[in-house]
Amino acid sequence: MLKERYKYLDEAGTDEAGRGCLAGPVTAAAIILPQNFGHLLLNDSKQLSEDKRDLLRPILEKEAISFSVCHVFQEEIDKINILNASFLAMHRALDALEQSPSFILVDGNRFKPYPNIHHKCIIKGDGKYRSIAAASILAKTYRDEYMQAIHEEFPMYNWKKNKGYPTKEHREAIRKHGLTKYHRKSFRQLPEQLTLDI
Repeated sequence: MLKERYKYLDEAGTDEAGRGCLAGPVTAAAIILPQNFGHLLLNDSKQLSEDKRDLLRPILEKEAISFSVCHVFQEEIDKINILNASFLAMHRALDALEQSPSFILVDGNRFKPYPNIHHKCIIKGDGKYRSIAAASILAKTYRDEYMQAIHEEFPMYNWKKNKGYPTKEHREAIRKHGLTKYHRKSFRQLPEQLTLDI
């Protein structure tokens, strides 16, 4: 059973999705859940099927005291690197909350302090605290929705299935078709190849 909260009634959970992808944005969500909110399915988004995430998303949106989702796109990722882009996405999601939280719970072990609000980093927090789990579901579903939309523009990369992650299929498509405007140019898109001149 996930813990209801760490310390404060109006603490926000935040998490990101898409950090390890070769294409598309890194997406972060922030959410403040009401006291005693719970759902039997609520868990780390990676532990849930797509159908369960899609079922939970409107429930979380309806029940939340406040929530927001933010994309940081590939051009900005290439300029500031993926770690800073992840922090930026979470900060922008926190900026967009209609209610300012008293405390921030962050999934992971690193975070750039948010102005005037204390935070706590929780390793694997999306499997420990409800607000982080909820944020992970929102970030994942919004990002997947975006990748499915741009799949229509470049179907050969099959983003509707791989969501921009470095699958063998995705890398073979890059090898064959090259990069698109959605690919992260600062990422190593293909594994290094060594040739021996014998």
